Amino acid sequence: MGTAFTADTLRAVVVGFRDALMAHKDVVNALNVYPVPDGDTGTNMSLTLESVVQGLPEPGAPMADVCKAISHGSLMGARGNSGVIMSQILRGLSAGLRDHDTITGTIFSAALTDAAESAYGAVGNPVEGTILTVIREAGEAAAAVAGDDILATMDAARTGAADALERTPQLLPVLAEAGVVDSGGTGLLLLFDAALEVLDGRPIPAPVVPDGAMVSSIEVVDRPDDHGQGSIADLRYEVMFLLDAPDDSIEGFKAAWAEVGDSIVVVGGDGLFNCHIHTDYIGASIECGIAVGRPHDIRVTDLLEELEEQEWVKQAAAESAMAEIEPCTTAVVAVSVGTGVGDIFRSFGVQHVVEGGQTMNPSTADLLSAVEALPADNVVILPNNKNIIPVAEHVNAESSKNVAVVASRSIVGGMASLVAYDPEADLDANLEGMREALSHLLSGEVTQSVRATTAEGFEIAEGDWLGLAMGKIVAVEDDPLEAAVAVVGRLADDDHEIVTIVIGEDATEAEGATLAAQIGLAHPDLEAEVHVGGQPLYPFIIGVE
Repeated sequence: MGTAFTADTLRAVVVGFRDALMAHKDVVNALNVYPVPDGDTGTNMSLTLESVVQGLPEPGAPMADVCKAISHGSLMGARGNSGVIMSQILRGLSAGLRDHDTITGTIFSAALTDAAESAYGAVGNPVEGTILTVIREAGEAAAAVAGDDILATMDAARTGAADALERTPQLLPVLAEAGVVDSGGTGLLLLFDAALEVLDGRPIPAPVVPDGAMVSSIEVVDRPDDHGQGSIADLRYEVMFLLDAPDDSIEGFKAAWAEVGDSIVVVGGDGLFNCHIHTDYIGASIECGIAVGRPHDIRVTDLLEELEEQEWVKQAAAESAMAEIEPCTTAVVAVSVGTGVGDIFRSFGVQHVVEGGQTMNPSTADLLSAVEALPADNVVILPNNKNIIPVAEHVNAESSKNVAVVASRSIVGGMASLVAYDPEADLDANLEGMREALSHLLSGEVTQSVRATTAEGFEIAEGDWLGLAMGKIVAVEDDPLEAAVAVVGRLADDDHEIVTIVIGEDATEAEGATLAAQIGLAHPDLEAEVHVGGQPLYPFIIGVE
């Protein structure tokens, strides 16, 4: 492909960036400072880009339309802190490119600088050694060579970004201690890789798996080069079969399949392969298998029919639930994961629970949809996760209602704030009371290490139980109950009266009762309340008030 950078070039770069993030998602997730199973940077960035790609116009659209779609899609699809920052970067880039039919190095360099400024402006306390450093130094490197040559400018930006990423552990000690580079910066680097692939045909580097990463061994074929066919959801049928074929014929088979469909997965070896494709051409998909061997156990699913049925059921359930909600002055939307947690929030009067949490952050659009569906002019959002707070803060600007965020960072934070909630009080009164109640809470949790590392002065082995108090590791134990007791010991003092324990799907009610008894022995003045939450990853979430 030539080096002219047009609207179609930008479109192809964004699609390539999405594909690269999907391919590198597990690797980016694994670059977590703490060895806890909640690394979600790669997931959030890839889902944010998926939202952007879903809204792109067809090839041939003018630059202004492509940039508008990128800006809107990234805003509405932003998930988690990393998704919000990526949204700001893409919106800054789009603003700098939208008025130009062909992008030169000078234009791109200026837009990249605007993107960096936008990203820094989106963060209350910018920290160097993060994705912010990477985007800023990419812009500075691009500016140093900017001219008419877009390829040279992009090359310089990529080099500047890679150099900055390599130095992130020098700028942020927690990265050096964990032995990783910044995860957000790692994801951002793929933007420049995607651009160089489109402009110059350079292959995007393969994912390099860090120690402790748990990456699927399933082989996923890249999407076809012509991305104008739209999303996977645009392809009507799912075709799956077992294929008896020589191993050396599979590369040709996959290449043939890439011409008739998408979402191609081929797993196996030694003459037997399990094959999956989304396509509009059932016969051609099967004939590709016949050409190299014997397909059998063939299954065909009409995705459109299945999706319509699922959406109908989902919409009917949502409408039924909404019909039962009484109109009020101020309603609450809470984010949670775990059936028990949702029930707890509803018992406090929450009108709408949006599913989400660690590794599955809802988007701005998800929260906006929940807000708009409620029969109230004022809505409070409880994110209950630090990564969801910046996403929630974007909702008010897009909503027809008055929306505010009570910045709860945990399930127990949401529960504490709801003690002061009054559905008939106005928004300001609720915000004052709920934020005051939240300010008296200290929170912690217990989870299991997914890799060996050193953090907060602890030598941690894979499988150790980690106790975290206010986001810091305070205990490393062989037993989750011991870790939980240590967390309470770190959080509680003589002024505290209540400890709330929310037990997850990996703990039993008996273990919750045992923990409450152990806390009672160690802290006789604390009254323990145990709730069954069913949340994943964290057998115990703890709040002290």
